[in-house]
Amino acid sequence: MKRTNTHSLSATRRQLKRTKQLWLFVLPAVVMVSIFNYIPMYGVIMAFEDFKPSLGFFGSKWVGLEHFVRFFNSYSSSSTIRNTILLSVESLLWTFPIPIIFALLLNQISHARFKRAVQTVTYMPYFISIVVLVSIVNLFLSPYRGFYGAIVSLLELQDPIEPLTDPAFFRTVYIGSTIWQTTGYQSIIYLAALSGVDPALHEAAKIDGASRWQRVLHIDLPTLMPTISIMFIMACGSIMNVGFEKAYLLQNKLNLNVSEVLQTYVYKVGLINAQYSFSAAINLFSTVINIIMLLVMNRVVKKLSDTSLL
Repeated sequence: MKRTNTHSLSATRRQLKRTKQLWLFVLPAVVMVSIFNYIPMYGVIMAFEDFKPSLGFFGSKWVGLEHFVRFFNSYSSSSTIRNTILLSVESLLWTFPIPIIFALLLNQISHARFKRAVQTVTYMPYFISIVVLVSIVNLFLSPYRGFYGAIVSLLELQDPIEPLTDPAFFRTVYIGSTIWQTTGYQSIIYLAALSGVDPALHEAAKIDGASRWQRVLHIDLPTLMPTISIMFIMACGSIMNVGFEKAYLLQNKLNLNVSEVLQTYVYKVGLINAQYSFSAAINLFSTVINIIMLLVMNRVVKKLSDTSLL
């Protein structure tokens, strides 16, 4: 037994020596993730304390689950959780499949120059900051100026719909702007997967009389399925995370009943009202839900497609 352990340890050392350059290459990423992701996790203790900055983590009073109980008993908890789930699920239903469809369509373009032009145009919105994006949305959908305002003026509408203040249109505006901004960029990973398809498969399918649609359905889509499964699991693992910046910037007093999500609520009670422990408890709650969703969807997808993260 001792000889086996010694041999295993020796083999491990030899392997580390052979791959030391790779370990050195990944070392900066490990250090950064440890410093900025794992070490700060100690601050989660704040959710169980009546945290006072002057007293620190060890000097603050321990209150247990008091902040969680307070949140779930508050009048805004149900509406905030509902708004977060609805916005996140609707965003997932729309923004997840569209990049896949776009990648499949783009992959069918044979003209290289036109294909590169389409890729460049669709990638560009992703690099626009959220503040600029919301400003564009405000100009575009204002009933008094911009494109929508021009249509209102042309049709001489007396009482036009105002998408930016009407609660019924908040999710549509949010999701629509997200689709415009992220579709091109998110399609990159699917285009990369499609580049690995053996051209001989398409040639053989053409000889057998398969149409373009049949080749997409039976060659391209099955190639994408492992990538789609992984991306879907990761998307479900952030179901309680809604983009704070856009939700907050699109928020106003008229649509607050549908635009108030957990992230904007945490910002208001945590930074504006300085209720640090209360906001930490809410954030911990959403993180736990995300972890549960990640594990559940990972198991479901693994049973259905034999592909998983873990």
